[in-house]
Amino acid sequence: MRLARNYHLLSPRPKLGCCLAFIIFLLMPAGAFSEENFTPLDEYLQQHPEQISLMADFASVVSGPAVALNQPQNSPVRIAIIYPAFQNSDYWHLSIKAFEARLKELQITYELMTHLSALDDDPSVLATQLQRSLDWKPDYLIFTLGALIHRQLIETILAQKKPKLILQNVTTPLQDWSAHPPFLYVGFDHQAGTRLLAGKMLSDSPSQYAMLYHSHGYISQLRGDTFIRLGNDKPNTRLLGSYYTDNDPDRARDATLQELDRHPQLNMLFACSTDTALGAIEALRLRDKLDQVTVNGWGGGRPELEALGRGELDLTVMRMNDDNGVAMAEAIKAELEQRSDQVPQIFSGEMVLITKDTPAVELNALTDKAFRYSAAE
Repeated sequence: MRLARNYHLLSPRPKLGCCLAFIIFLLMPAGAFSEENFTPLDEYLQQHPEQISLMADFASVVSGPAVALNQPQNSPVRIAIIYPAFQNSDYWHLSIKAFEARLKELQITYELMTHLSALDDDPSVLATQLQRSLDWKPDYLIFTLGALIHRQLIETILAQKKPKLILQNVTTPLQDWSAHPPFLYVGFDHQAGTRLLAGKMLSDSPSQYAMLYHSHGYISQLRGDTFIRLGNDKPNTRLLGSYYTDNDPDRARDATLQELDRHPQLNMLFACSTDTALGAIEALRLRDKLDQVTVNGWGGGRPELEALGRGELDLTVMRMNDDNGVAMAEAIKAELEQRSDQVPQIFSGEMVLITKDTPAVELNALTDKAFRYSAAE
């Protein structure tokens, strides 16, 4: 099996060629995300009932043992990945580990080019990464949708109709792309996970809370705004303030400290990501209020599990993390075997609510399941 891994840590001031300059032009602000453009997963399935059984069958393949590719390959499949992996959340790094591990079990010969970045990198970094990936002429590009600039880059790729696009950490199809959708939406549904958290956090007891958003865009809308809407249905729940943290723990800490000063009665924080939760925990620790203010995580990765173990994080929604990487590998295998009709439009992985009181035996079993590939060294 021949593998090629190329890891690029790019300067925020790349030299621009004419094609790249054109992409940078596309990054200029052209409006904001409109939530109406997203089709919630449950609504999508009502519109496309044929996808229900397709998704269920594919989920069984993902959760089951690997079955080796039965189609000869003329050449290695080329896969380019662009991930915002420089953050405390280990989702992106573990996604790559699980993806590669499953590809190897499937005996798929592949070449992989991986570009990693931070959420606050200059837009030209993403543009450079995309241009280098496209110049490499991959068969598949794995990308994400977190901000307006991502959407504009993705639309450029969809217009070209190649490479095939796998859209990671997105399970709500965009209506604007219905005529030419990505090859696969894959991840863990943000709204479904938020509803699990809200079911536990929004009780009949009085709650006065602050919202710690991610950055402006997709994640904040589908996690934060969903929670606010659910909270508005509870007469004893009051939103005191909201902050965009750009997924920066320091900004989340400072926002939490500010909110504690403004509203001493605050008794709950909703964190839209691992990094914002860790920043909030630091602030509560500084003010000795960890026992007075409920704070959640989102995702159930290693940093959150450690915080739960220390009793600093109250609860989180835990993704069966490695299923996202396995799903991408199985989708590629299906196409190599000319079974693309068996790949659903969306793969949305399983999530489980856990708390700091979840029994150790149960938590260990969930951890083994969630990280069945990525836990291996």
